[in-house]
Amino acid sequence: MTAAAKDRIGPLARSVIAGDRRALAQAITLIESTRADHRDDAAHLVDLLVAKAGGSFRLGISGPPGVGKSTFIERFGLHLIEEGHRVAVLAVDPSSRISGGSILGDKTRMPDLSRNDAAFIRPSPAGDTLGGVARRTREALIACEAAGFDIVIVETVGVGQSETAVAGLTDAFLLLLQPGSGDELQGIKRGVMELADLLVVNKTDGTLREAALLAAAEYRAALGLLRPTKEGWTPEVLSCSGLNGTGIEEVRAALERYRAILVGNGTIARLRAEQNRHWLKTELTEGLIERLRTDPRVAKAIARLEKEVAAGRRTPLAAAEEILAALSLPDRPKPG
Repeated sequence: MTAAAKDRIGPLARSVIAGDRRALAQAITLIESTRADHRDDAAHLVDLLVAKAGGSFRLGISGPPGVGKSTFIERFGLHLIEEGHRVAVLAVDPSSRISGGSILGDKTRMPDLSRNDAAFIRPSPAGDTLGGVARRTREALIACEAAGFDIVIVETVGVGQSETAVAGLTDAFLLLLQPGSGDELQGIKRGVMELADLLVVNKTDGTLREAALLAAAEYRAALGLLRPTKEGWTPEVLSCSGLNGTGIEEVRAALERYRAILVGNGTIARLRAEQNRHWLKTELTEGLIERLRTDPRVAKAIARLEKEVAAGRRTPLAAAEEILAALSLPDRPKPG
């Protein structure tokens, strides 16, 4: 990195660490940029911020569309702020096929929380990334921690049972469910269900109250058949209303018990170490794919081999091997 780049990124990092919200927004924009000339700056910025990160409680929240994630997060976030916490929300939204940006924009769906000085909300488009999170959600989380937010909530897109990536970058995974949908027990033994540390049936109010309580009882019975995935913690099922706040204190208390147990037995420390290893593997994978896209020699080989594969003159396996060979770095000269 050039001296000019360091002079440019250093002040930005210091402003983020000082709690400057505008600087935090600017930092996340840089981190999420796909421009090639921004990648070195973003990597240097994350290196400067990571030493000040790691002190927050990281909470992933998922659930099907219509379950009321934004309403719940706003109510829960305001409750945390009343306790004296600073709350950041990284809301991953579906991407527009036209602009590539977020379609929904959670700031508009969490008006009270977004106006609170102790909160920071950042909508980000999911892009082509699978698993319910965005490509740079992990780095954005680090920036929020470095800015002094001690609870960071990652809200996933909310598209179904495959949304498991958020469990790989947070300390706790809360799955929000709705009553009366007819799928209370479907998929309980696989996918997103078995990764949840806390299941919360939302909309326990009005005409849905009895259905919500019944759904919560059915989930408790079903979870008794599953083996806990984290030492010292058995997933709990609660019910609440994001609309009127009923049950929010109980959800908060359950998460505090979870945190105390898993910090005490070292599980969260082990989780974060494993998450860092996974982060390295992800960066290597994405870096290789990017090299495939941008390396002129490889691009030329891909264009030629695609035609041969389509014509049946080359198998996909053999073509892939040749592409990877083209990607290989040249041998280092042997010492004389």
